[in-house]
Amino acid sequence: MRRALGKGIGALIPTAGTRGSTDGLPTASGAAAAVATAPATVAESDPQDQVRSISIERIVPNPRQPRTLFTEEHLEDLTRSIREQGVLQPILVRTGTDGTYELIAGERRWRASQRAGKTEIPALVREFADEESLVVALVENVQRADLGPIEEARAFRALIAEFALTQEEVSDRVGKSRSTIANTLRLLNLPESTQTEITAGRISAGHARAILALESEQAREALTAEILRRNLSVRDTEKAAKTARGTKTSQRRDPDVVRLEEDLSRTLGTKVGIQLRGDAGKGRVEIAFFSNDDLGRLSDILLAAGRRSQPLT
Repeated sequence: MRRALGKGIGALIPTAGTRGSTDGLPTASGAAAAVATAPATVAESDPQDQVRSISIERIVPNPRQPRTLFTEEHLEDLTRSIREQGVLQPILVRTGTDGTYELIAGERRWRASQRAGKTEIPALVREFADEESLVVALVENVQRADLGPIEEARAFRALIAEFALTQEEVSDRVGKSRSTIANTLRLLNLPESTQTEITAGRISAGHARAILALESEQAREALTAEILRRNLSVRDTEKAAKTARGTKTSQRRDPDVVRLEEDLSRTLGTKVGIQLRGDAGKGRVEIAFFSNDDLGRLSDILLAAGRRSQPLT
């Protein structure tokens, strides 16, 4: 059985319903909220709940940080706020090697503090294993809606690949449905060029789902280029993908099968469809009828043909 995350993620990560702060980030909830403004000398506090002032130079980025894109505009806004108001919510770190601390949550505050000329930053120190470190960093970003779709998908993949978690286990750890995890992971099946456009915000997750309806990488790249060239909406993209799928299907059909469908339709006086399954000679024949009388007529034709094909005894 896998070890639970100590006090639980809720005790470590601020939630959307908590009080806001001037640096654009909510304050911590539960025990963390109680110590965020409390002096570090309170004897009754758990040492891990005490805010420490740590030299910025001793802090190193988290190599598993799921967030890779930090917009210049937002970072500059936070820098101005920290320069004027200071860091109002401590970052979360774990003990590293050689006297360093590894960031778990709050990299944007750490980056902005460096820009603001700060030499120290308030921090809570937690002892996390690698899996816990990634989960907490991921949940912290997900709760604040800071991650883009591709960043989120890569973080889910890291949990699965590095820690042998199932999609169901990832769902339990990050608080998202199993279907959401599966659909997000599918984004990584897109061409790299399409993923780049999603990360840059030029294509939305809705566009991405429509692109995934196409099978080949070439078709997906072509539709991506079409979205950018014509500034297609998600609905228009879905229509374009549907048209491309229909064209491809008709182009791949065996002309002999199409001809046989036409012959059967003329003979039976109704629409006939033939669907092949692979190359094993198996499939299905569909004969349309539109009333009970029509069904009776078709039955008479087929039964009569069957009797004629039986050998005489």
